[in-house]
Amino acid sequence: MGHEILIVDDEPDIRFLLEGILGDDGYETYSAANSDEAVQLFRDHRPSLVILDIWLQNSKMDGMELLRLFKSEEPDVPILMISGHGTIETAVASLHEGAYDFIEKPFRSDRLLVVVQRALEAVQLKQENAELRLRAGVQKTLMGNSQLMMALRGQIARVAPTNSRVLITGPAGAGKEVAARMIHAQSKRADGAFVVLNCATLSPNSFEEELFGVEATGDQPARRGVLERAHRGTLLLDEVADMPLETQGKIVRALQMRTFGRVGGHSDTKVDVRVIATTSRDLQEEIAARRFREDLFYRLAVVPLKVPALSERPEDIPALAKYFLESCAQSAGLPPRELSVDALASLQTYEWPGNIRELRNLMERMLIMAPTNGNGGGQDPIRADALPEMVRKGAPSMTRLNADADVMSLPLREARDKFETQYLQVQLMRFGGNISRTANFVCMERSALHRKLKQLGVTQEERSVTALSER
Repeated sequence: MGHEILIVDDEPDIRFLLEGILGDDGYETYSAANSDEAVQLFRDHRPSLVILDIWLQNSKMDGMELLRLFKSEEPDVPILMISGHGTIETAVASLHEGAYDFIEKPFRSDRLLVVVQRALEAVQLKQENAELRLRAGVQKTLMGNSQLMMALRGQIARVAPTNSRVLITGPAGAGKEVAARMIHAQSKRADGAFVVLNCATLSPNSFEEELFGVEATGDQPARRGVLERAHRGTLLLDEVADMPLETQGKIVRALQMRTFGRVGGHSDTKVDVRVIATTSRDLQEEIAARRFREDLFYRLAVVPLKVPALSERPEDIPALAKYFLESCAQSAGLPPRELSVDALASLQTYEWPGNIRELRNLMERMLIMAPTNGNGGGQDPIRADALPEMVRKGAPSMTRLNADADVMSLPLREARDKFETQYLQVQLMRFGGNISRTANFVCMERSALHRKLKQLGVTQEERSVTALSER
């Protein structure tokens, strides 16, 4: 789709000239000779850009008033102000009111086209950044109200204001980088840079250049490494176990002395950096195998933190799944969806080898691909049978039950017992195995629920009931 540009000028020759220049470059234009026409065209077409004369003869509003009106209605539309009688004061005033740039008449066509292109590119970049922030900023904090997550957030709150180095362990996709960003955000360095070095993606040959930077040589300028870029901020060494052994020895010295030398340089650079490291491996095993230096481990693990796997906190899954569905719907422009109770029970029994990342991806997939029954459109709940087989196969059997084929073929007592068993399994899973919360939901006394579970043979050993004992 091409860009539309609104031209507002009281001189017919200027409008004709601008239409020709912009039209030859592929832009679609609309022209207005006064403020009334300009407002009408602006509201009808919502142009990509406006070229606006400051002095408009025979108009209710001049260019500055139109500028303020346009920016109040569409703040992101760039506006170029033009004038043949402009002064520095008027140019500065228009920029203060939100104009993108100021061009004097007579203007050169190539200069005008360059400014127009830059203005449109700036808007596009701003929109792309906003979209990326929306997509990438799914988690700004570690979510969940389980005891494990509340304890972890408490540990982060205690360690963040200090300057101590932190080693964050946990499986892939569990949220280690999110924890590191929380530490930075709650620290005294929050206004400084947060720089990430992904140790798993760098080749051994380029590692030291990325870490320490490169000294200027001949006509090649110096290049700062991540240690310099993180000065007075935080450096995250992501998946630090993948750092080459030779580099490990050099960073030990840098952490100890707070100085380092650029590659190819002969002088030391002093930095003030807080280092946080993450790993999904057992560093003690890596040390035993001589793949990780013990002295580096003890310098990094001043305060060790562990981010639990998602399978360790199934009670957090409903809130996480709901959050991801809502955020994905917002970013994709799709109607929101909800999960049925049987779908949630399936999610809570799955092992989640990919942890939070896998759950987020699955919710995005379900938002797009899960079928609807046609009555509520996108509002229909996502049921368990829409989930992948590997997710729902370990769930309580009610989530896989075909009522017509199973229950309806049984005698009443057997059908009732089967239904009660499956129903209570699902509800227990829904409430993380908490007897009191389950009893409250199903409107039973806690002791009565215990007796019913015993009568039906629902035991702690069953996969769907992982924690029947009171928490």
